[in-house]
Amino acid sequence: MNWNPHRRISLLTWAVVALIALAIGQAWLPTDTSPVDAVGALPQEERGAIQATIDLIKAGGPFPYAKDGSEFGNREGRLPQNESGYYREYTVDTLGSPDRGARRLVTGRNGEFYYTRDHYRSFVRLE
Repeated sequence: MNWNPHRRISLLTWAVVALIALAIGQAWLPTDTSPVDAVGALPQEERGAIQATIDLIKAGGPFPYAKDGSEFGNREGRLPQNESGYYREYTVDTLGSPDRGARRLVTGRNGEFYYTRDHYRSFVRLE
């Protein structure tokens, strides 16, 4: 197939525009960080996994993954801005996942709990 050079530039332009639109959309994704009873609407398996992780956090471990308890930098800016080291992240088991999966609990130094089921794209604050 003989590609017209102008067609290549046009396709490249569209690809760049699409990537920029995706990046802007990611930055503007809504995140509800006000306290809600979001857990009640989730499937039983997910609620149980969240509660099991909360229980481990309150007990001080032991945690199943080495990264559990590490600093969460909030690079996405989806949680309220705080000083470095304010947030910690923990894995919430995902049934059938061969790795850590996408579910996390993030805790704040003042006792806040935030849950994400989509690997930091959105959060809900748990009461």
